[in-house]
Amino acid sequence: MCGIVGYVGKRNSQNILIEGLKKLEYRGYDSAGLAVFTEEGLQIKKAKGRLVNLENKLDVEPLNGFIGIGHTRWATHGKPSDVNSHPHTDNSQKFSVVHNGIIENYVALKEELTALGHVFVSETDTEVISHLIASLYEGDIVKAVQKAVTRMHGAFALGVLTEYEPDKLVAVRYSSPLIIGVGEGENFIGSDIPAILEYTRNVYILNDGEMAVLTKDGVELMTLEGNFISRELFYVDWDIITAEKAGFDHFMLKEIYEQPKAYRDTMGSRIDESGTKVVLNEVKMTAEQVKSIQQVHIIACGTAYHAGLVGKSIIEKLARIPVETDVASEYRYRSPIITPNTLVIVVSQSGETADTLAALREAKRCGARVVAITNVVGSSVAREADDVIVTWAGPEIAVASTKAYTSQLIAFYLFGLYLAQTLGSQEAEYIASVVSELKELPAKVEQILEQGEAFKDWAEQVASHNNLFFIGRGLDYAVALEGSLKLKEISYIHSEAYPAGELKHGTLALIEEGVPVIALAIQDDLFEKTVSNIKEVKARGAYVFGLHAEGETELVKAVDQVFSIPHTLPLLSPALSVVPLQLLAYYASLARGNDVDKPRNLAKSVTVE
Repeated sequence: MCGIVGYVGKRNSQNILIEGLKKLEYRGYDSAGLAVFTEEGLQIKKAKGRLVNLENKLDVEPLNGFIGIGHTRWATHGKPSDVNSHPHTDNSQKFSVVHNGIIENYVALKEELTALGHVFVSETDTEVISHLIASLYEGDIVKAVQKAVTRMHGAFALGVLTEYEPDKLVAVRYSSPLIIGVGEGENFIGSDIPAILEYTRNVYILNDGEMAVLTKDGVELMTLEGNFISRELFYVDWDIITAEKAGFDHFMLKEIYEQPKAYRDTMGSRIDESGTKVVLNEVKMTAEQVKSIQQVHIIACGTAYHAGLVGKSIIEKLARIPVETDVASEYRYRSPIITPNTLVIVVSQSGETADTLAALREAKRCGARVVAITNVVGSSVAREADDVIVTWAGPEIAVASTKAYTSQLIAFYLFGLYLAQTLGSQEAEYIASVVSELKELPAKVEQILEQGEAFKDWAEQVASHNNLFFIGRGLDYAVALEGSLKLKEISYIHSEAYPAGELKHGTLALIEEGVPVIALAIQDDLFEKTVSNIKEVKARGAYVFGLHAEGETELVKAVDQVFSIPHTLPLLSPALSVVPLQLLAYYASLARGNDVDKPRNLAKSVTVE
C-alpha cells in the first residue's frame, strides 16, 4: 500500500503517471510500477527501489498510451521486489490492478483460485484481486469489479484496467482513501490530492463503499451495488505542501489522526472471522516451541522501548511468562543470560536501528529465537529475525513517532493473545473478551481525536514552563514515559516521568509552586494510590493535569484540569491514553514556534550506534 495514480485522456499517460507518483514520494515507498494500454496491448513495467529505477527502465522501453495506472508500494505482504511491485495482473495479462490497503481473506481466495487453475507469481495479497476479477469477468468490467469486492474482506482502494475495455478506468474506495480528478477531455484517480494537483483542482472525494468509472469524456460515480450518485465537485485551493499533508498543518498531526486506520490495518486479518481469536500466520513457531519458552527479552530504543514496556505487561499478564525489557544499546554489554529457551523480541519502526540490529545478532549468536516487530517489510531487522510481525502503520514522515508506536502496541496485544491461546494460560472466554475490546479501540481513538483541540489550552499553559513532570503507576507509568519523551522531543521542555509511588523517595524535592504535573490515573486497581500521590504534589504547589477513564468522578476533586478517555480494559488503556499526550506535545511545540516535524538534533532512522 502507498500511492495510486491513474489517467485516461488524450496525453501520454506515462509522463502524467510518473509525475503523479513523484508528488506522492513524501509518503515513503519501496518500489514502483506502471500499467499502460499501448498499441501492443496492456504493458507493465515495475522496479524495486526509488522511482528513478522505474524511469531508467522506461527510458529504454517507454510505455506509450492514453490510459494507465501507477503505484508506489510500501510493502505489507511480501518483501520489496520487482515481482511484488504493483500493478499486478492475472495469468492472461488482460487485467491489471493497483491497490492500497489489505485483503484480509486473501489466503482463502488464493486457495480457491489456485484450485481453479490460476497460477500466482508474487507473495502479495493484491495479485489475488486481479485473478479474482478475471475469473468473474463476463464482458462488463464494472460488474466484475462489483462482484469481486463483495468477496473481499479488508480495506482497499483500487484502480482497475482490462484490455477488453481499453477506454475505461475503474476506481473503488473501501476504507482506504481515493479521489477522482476531473479535467477537460481527461480524468484522473489518486490516493491523495498532490498526485493530480498539477493537472486539475476539481475533484470528487469518494466515500467508503463508492466507485467511479472514468473515460476521457466523463466520470460516473456509483455505489458498489451499482446505484448512481450525483455529487458536486470539490475545488482544491491548497498549495502542494498543504495537499501532501491532507490539509493538516504538519505531518505529525496528520499521523496522529491516522492512528485509527493504523490500528485497524495492523489488526487486519490477524483476528479470525469469529472475532474471538488471534491468527498470526507470520509467526512460524510450533506449539512445542512456544511451550518451551522460559523467558522473554524485549529489546528496543526510544519510543519503541516504551512500547516494549507495555509489551512486557501484556505478555506477563496474558501468557504468564517472565519478561525483561532492555534498551538495545545496553543489551550486549551486560552479558545477558540467553538460552535456547529465551525468546527475544526486537522492536524497530524502521527495521534499521543499529543498536537494535546489533542486539538481535547477539541474541541469535547465543541461540535465542527472535521475533521482530517492525513497520518496514524487507528491512534488516525483518530479514534477520526468525519471525516478523509487521505493523501496518504505513509511512511515518514526522521524526517524532506516533502511529508507529501505537501500532507496536497493537502488535504486542496480538502476540500476547497468540501466546495465551497457544499455552492455554487464559480461558477462551477471557481471550474473546480482550479481542472484542481490541476491535473497539479504533473507534475510541476517534472519539478522543474529535476533542483534539481541547489540548491547545493545556499545551499553552505547559509551553510557558521549562520543567514538567509526568506521573503514573503500572501501565500508566509506561505511557507517562512515552508522553514525556514526546514532549521533550518536539517542544524542548525538560520533562521527566516517574512512577507515582516513587515521588516520596526524592522527586518531591523538585516540586515547587506552579510546576505542571501530568497525572495518569487510569488503572482501576491503582487508582486510589495514584490519587494519594497526586495529593502529595498538590500539597507542594504543583498544578496538576489529570487523565482518567470515562465515568470516573473522583479525580476531578484532586486535580486542576481533567480529561477523560473512553473506557476500555485496563490492559488496553495505553493504546488510548497515549493519544492525548501526543496531542499535548504537538500543541506545546506549536505554541513554542518549533519545527514540529523536524525537531533539532534528531533523525527518523538511527543507523549508527
